[in-house]
Amino acid sequence: MRQAVTIILSIAVLALFIGLGTWQVQRLKWKEGVLVEINARIAADPVSLPETPDKARDTYLPVVVSGSFGEGALRVLVSTKQAGAGYRLISPLQTDQGAILIDRGFIRVADEMPSVPEGPIQIEGNLHWPDDRRSSTPENDVSGNTWFARDLDQMAEELGTQPTLVITRQMTPAEPRVLPLPVTSEGVPNRHLEYAGTWFLLALTWSVMTLGLLWRKKRRNT
Repeated sequence: MRQAVTIILSIAVLALFIGLGTWQVQRLKWKEGVLVEINARIAADPVSLPETPDKARDTYLPVVVSGSFGEGALRVLVSTKQAGAGYRLISPLQTDQGAILIDRGFIRVADEMPSVPEGPIQIEGNLHWPDDRRSSTPENDVSGNTWFARDLDQMAEELGTQPTLVITRQMTPAEPRVLPLPVTSEGVPNRHLEYAGTWFLLALTWSVMTLGLLWRKKRRNT
């Protein structure tokens, strides 16, 4: 009787692990579909900036904006695979619809701060509402102009703009000393394959442990 209960419980736990692993595989397929949609949206033809950009509706929306840069550039600490540690530069752009935030791109930590481009500027990029802040992210050093997260409301208040951010893909005329860091889907979390592997590994481990336990019990009873 006790052995039968053990077998039933073991099968139930094994079924749970396999079910969770299968669910994560299904989630992986769903997330891959979402990433395909995001990448297609990012690469679509740019449109004019909406009058009232909306996070739920307009995240990743490709836009083209024209205007002239205002004074100031905020430095956001970031690290890239290609160039290492550096800063994103966030500056105000005065447009016909008011002033907005522009993520101009990347400079290395050791580079001198480039001056803000003068004259009429046209920028192709993507609207974005970055989620940079984590529980371990320090507070922005506003007075020292070292930012650890792109907190749009705080940046907009500091530069006197709307809390609307366009991340540059292409600027005309270009800034030779600033490397654009366009929006990509790399920051979208997708760990479902890892989770699926974990659950299936637990299922395998559980099966081996259960079979070993049953084998030892059988030996003791013979």
